[in-house]
Amino acid sequence: MKQASAKSGNGRNTGADEHHDLVANHLCDRVRQLRKKKGWTLEELSTACGVSRSMLSQIERNQANPTLAVAYRIAQAFGMSLGSLVDLPNATPTIDVIRADDRTYHYRSEKDCRIRTLSPLHLEKDVEFYEVVLKPGGVLRSSAHFGGTREFVTVGQGTVRVRSNNDEAELNRGDSAHYPADVTHAIENTGRGDAVLFLVDIYRGA
Repeated sequence: MKQASAKSGNGRNTGADEHHDLVANHLCDRVRQLRKKKGWTLEELSTACGVSRSMLSQIERNQANPTLAVAYRIAQAFGMSLGSLVDLPNATPTIDVIRADDRTYHYRSEKDCRIRTLSPLHLEKDVEFYEVVLKPGGVLRSSAHFGGTREFVTVGQGTVRVRSNNDEAELNRGDSAHYPADVTHAIENTGRGDAVLFLVDIYRGA
């Protein structure tokens, strides 16, 4: 079998490192281009997304790599999905691995809720895939996403209650559900142990 990519002497995958740099550079250029297309100043973009002007300036000058939470806020300000923001033209890696301990992909890490993205964001524009861990009593509350967005959830462990607008359903291990996510929605751990969920957001047109 032909080796897919060369490794450096310290065992790191240099191909993966180069690809990560390409994505980071593209993101910086993309934010700057989108801001100028909107005719916004850095202050106006800061107001729209809730990210400080200094951070946005560093991102645009490729002096800082935004966390997923920051990138998501920027994407929302431009009215697009996170995947669309970081989409890299002509990027076609054969295998794109997301390591379990790579904190770059930790979207949220709080006492009662941890979210890790499982999707290679530069490849999919309209689908986002997450692993969610809820502590007992923990709740993942979400405001309405873009029009037409739907969520698909599968329970890998535990028991949860899913709410979408005024409807709700109880799910146990192995159960799946899908529901409108362009309204307020929530997932609550109603069991005694941790709940592990696999969550997919599908935007209109996917």
